[in-house]
Order: sequence, then structure tokens, then C-alpha cells
Amino acid sequence: QVQLVESGGGSVQAGGSLRLSCAASGRTFSIYIMAWFRQAPGKGREFVGQIFWGAGKPAYALSVKGRFTISRDIANNTMYLQMSDLKPEDTAVYYCAVVQRGSSYDYWGQGTQVTVSS
Repeated sequence: QVQLVESGGGSVQAGGSLRLSCAASGRTFSIYIMAWFRQAPGKGREFVGQIFWGAGKPAYALSVKGRFTISRDIANNTMYLQMSDLKPEDTAVYYCAVVQRGSSYDYWGQGTQVTVSS
């Protein structure tokens, strides 16, 4: 199994920045992709972006492209989400998830709240 712990959430004004972290432990050698999702109040879970763990290649949802950056530190088994130019519509609980090769999103973190005020 892989355990995930997110951190770094908080409250910020529109236009501000935050950096989220997702620390992985356990069977980290099995990680193929790590991803960020978010869920706003009353809405479904939305894909934010992902990174191929080995190659380090990121991909983003159109809603965050150009404002958010995903990176990873393999030595510390940690993925980051640098969020800039935040908007009130970015307010959500942010979750990280892991995909193992040949599988789907098998493991999820507990989430961290991000609140953006106008």
C-alpha cells in the first residue's frame, strides 16, 4: 500500500499563491503517476493535474494551466502543487492520488483545504 499525506492548505486572497505538498510512504516504488484532484462544496471531484513519477512530465487541466505547477522530489517521495494567481473558484479540498502501473487511482490522501477570498 501507499500512504499519502497532503499539507500546505490555507486561506489566501485572490491573486495570491500557495504550495501544497503530498508526501508518500509505503510501497513508493510502485508509483507510476501522482495526481492532484480537488472538490469544491456541492461539486464533484475535479482533476487538477498529474505527473509521471519517473519521467517527471506534468499535465494540467485547462482550468489551472499556466497558473499551477506540479513537481516532485523523488528522493523524499513528495509531490508539490505550486498555485499562483489564485481565484475564488479555486476554493476546494485538494487531494493527491497515486496510480500504479496497470491500475487506476488506488490510493488517496485525506485532503487539504484551500480557501481563496475575493
